[in-house]
Amino acid sequence: MTLIAVIVLGLAGTVTLSRLLDSRRPPVHSAFEEESLYLNAKTAKRLSLGFNGMIADWYWMRSLQYVGRKVLGSERGPMLDNLSDLNLKLLAPLLDTTTTLDPAFIEPYEYAAVVLPGIDTDAAIRITRKGIQANPGSWKLYHHLGYIYWQLGDYATAAETYGLGAQVPGAPAWMNGMKAKMYAEGGSRSTAREIYSRILAESTDPKVQEMATLRLKQLDSLDERDLIRKVLASFRTKRNQCPASWQEIAAVLQTLRFSLDRQGNPLDPEGVPYRLSKDGCDVELDPSSPIPKK
Repeated sequence: MTLIAVIVLGLAGTVTLSRLLDSRRPPVHSAFEEESLYLNAKTAKRLSLGFNGMIADWYWMRSLQYVGRKVLGSERGPMLDNLSDLNLKLLAPLLDTTTTLDPAFIEPYEYAAVVLPGIDTDAAIRITRKGIQANPGSWKLYHHLGYIYWQLGDYATAAETYGLGAQVPGAPAWMNGMKAKMYAEGGSRSTAREIYSRILAESTDPKVQEMATLRLKQLDSLDERDLIRKVLASFRTKRNQCPASWQEIAAVLQTLRFSLDRQGNPLDPEGVPYRLSKDGCDVELDPSSPIPKK
């Protein structure tokens, strides 16, 4: 009976807290980006009556809904690591509250490391470091923190972070390899490919996986466009002009194992034809391609 009473009391407290949170929501007609954070982390934790995990889940879902509504409202692509134009000012407080309520909840830290650097770098670092302090046995959080520093171009700190993560029991050997790679060629496409490949392999979040997949395709496209530019330059040297259409260099591109459509247009990694620039001397992504432009 005591256990049942505790459960009932906890559920009642959760319902009460949820109603309190909802009561602080602004009217539907007000702009979503003008919402205020309902309760700070300490207050939410005090009112949770010990059911911190349940309330943390609520805040976590709230964080995902917040980003989702912003993305849908902007009619933009789903690049999770490039949402700086969406005014996601509440995301850091929401994730901070989630992880204060449940410090062992790893997914919000991962989300913070991927999404927040383009919005609030200091918050991204602070929340990820907070995760490391609360979960010292999680080498993945060092990976996420190293990723943030890599994005900032601070390859030395990124290398040190990966090195610290490599010392965590159970950490994979590639963490040490990443440390060396950061020191040797932090800004290279090779390093970027390694990082996004690891994120894709280690993440369980579908949106994070989607982001990593598109970034890998972006890297493939950059390599392809570099090669196409060499073909265009060679054509220009031999003919003293640039090709008027892809068909003029289709045979060469096919020899180089490019995927071509029936008209001889080279296809990007998403299967969308590349565009030949107006003067025929350069290659561009088609605006309709999902491949990130930056």
